Amino acid sequence: MAERILVLGSSGQIGTDLIAQLRKKHGSANVVASDLREPQDSSYDGPFEVLDATDKEGMLRLINKYEITQIYHLVAMLSATAEKFPAKGWDLNMLSLFNALELAKEGHYKQLYWPSSIAAFGPTTPKQNTEQYTIMDPTTVYGISKLSGELWCQYYHNNYGVDVRGLRYPGLISYKAAPGGGTTDYAVEIFHEALKNKKYTSYIGANTRLPMMYMPDAIKATIGIMEATPEDVKIRTSYNLAAFSFTPAELAIEIQKHIPDFEISYKEDFRDKIAQGWPQSIEDSYAQKDWGWKLDYKLEDMVSDMLQKLAAKYQ
Repeated sequence: MAERILVLGSSGQIGTDLIAQLRKKHGSANVVASDLREPQDSSYDGPFEVLDATDKEGMLRLINKYEITQIYHLVAMLSATAEKFPAKGWDLNMLSLFNALELAKEGHYKQLYWPSSIAAFGPTTPKQNTEQYTIMDPTTVYGISKLSGELWCQYYHNNYGVDVRGLRYPGLISYKAAPGGGTTDYAVEIFHEALKNKKYTSYIGANTRLPMMYMPDAIKATIGIMEATPEDVKIRTSYNLAAFSFTPAELAIEIQKHIPDFEISYKEDFRDKIAQGWPQSIEDSYAQKDWGWKLDYKLEDMVSDMLQKLAAKYQ
């Protein structure tokens, strides 16, 4: 039987790319997109439903209407935005997850994907090659909700047999969707500004290093872990996921190889402090060993592809 998939939070940075890949793989009719508002892109191909993911009955209605077997839960208030609205960020991030977990526990659908983040780590986490099992002491609302969510996912798997799977994403870079209020947004904004104005002012310090990943690899890993056999998914909190790490200064140098007169300047704000509390590089051997995760894009491949794809957009 074909999978019938519901994507919650489909209009965000990850959802935009994920929907396209899932529809290519499973057919447009079998992948239902949902978000708080109608998508702005009129070329959106396939079923779309307006849904508030904190509304459990509304979620159940869609599961029944489309005979859903899998949910990809991408709803979240990201790090920088959630720091401005802590209670709202916590409520959105946690209530939407509980709704999805409860509906799976009650047997309404088979399989749940829920993403975590490097924000679940914190200032005393070892910064280099951060391991799967290590100190986790997040200091942001987003990070606290991600660590709590990881533990709840594991709890629902251990106690109720819910087939829930997750990845700890590094910062994600995409040319398709606009940034959504995360600390790592600079690594997307910089490409747009390089092409439009040949200059960018970074709110992250020149030497603040963060782990990042190109969106095609993130999507490949997301679908990959959902397609793995249950026996191969041995970690039910979230798997570390790694690609490359860089500072804003290093990213600027890579961009200058394509746009020699590009200039970067710096005006750090509260997001730089958040970033300094996160790991600088990630170790992901469990994902490689357990379900065969392999990276495609290196830093130079990502920079070249981003500039090429965005240049075509601006033309």
